[in-house]
Amino acid sequence: MNLDFLPPELVLMLGAGFWHAAIVFLRVAAMVSVLPAMGELYVPTRVKLAVAVAFTFVVAPALPALPEPDNVFAYARFAVTEAIIGLALGIGVRIFVLALQTAGAMAAQATSLSQVLGGIGAEPMPALGAVLMISGVTLATLMGLHVRVAELLIGSYRMFPAGEFPGAAGLTEWGVFRVSQSFSLAFTLAAPFVITAVIYNLALGVINRAMPQLMVAMVGAPVITLMGLFILMVGSPVILDVWSRALMTFFANPGGGIP
Repeated sequence: MNLDFLPPELVLMLGAGFWHAAIVFLRVAAMVSVLPAMGELYVPTRVKLAVAVAFTFVVAPALPALPEPDNVFAYARFAVTEAIIGLALGIGVRIFVLALQTAGAMAAQATSLSQVLGGIGAEPMPALGAVLMISGVTLATLMGLHVRVAELLIGSYRMFPAGEFPGAAGLTEWGVFRVSQSFSLAFTLAAPFVITAVIYNLALGVINRAMPQLMVAMVGAPVITLMGLFILMVGSPVILDVWSRALMTFFANPGGGIP
């Protein structure tokens, strides 16, 4: 494009700073699209775009100047590689929200609370999963999620240079490890509910064996529901503390044990 009619300073900015910001925006926008709180389905697209632009203004000045693409194919390469890296990083953070939802589903199935308020979120989930997810996302936001995301984006250019495809084997191993850690974390968070449900069912079986004429299910159903709500009230601070520590550990070391 002929830019002779523009001032030299503006041409210089468009030639260097503009392309630098545009390449950074590709990775930032892909990550923001799946981030917790900022990339939820109920967040308007314009808000997500504004958040991505804001992150670009924060991340771009902290990076050395990226090479300007000299043709369309070079820019297309940047578009593909940066989108893959941004989505991988965003999904790595998003997995922690899925861990909360999985823990809520386990707890709900164990305590007969799987159908109450099931449609509170953008995706169908049990009540406990919705409560834990909203609480966790709120806590992460209050703990400076946006700052951690900006730090992760800046540090990602040391792990994944711009314009270079990440290794498929390493990325696959990292993804499998993060998913397995997510299920392990989910079971850890739901452990109080699961253990309570096991003890309750064992006690119910003993009572039913001793008193066959008593309809223990009618008596025990309200008890397990009340116990589930009580554990949620008492254990939520500990559950969210364990979850937030795991999330901050991820931001401190995104590799998470993968060499």
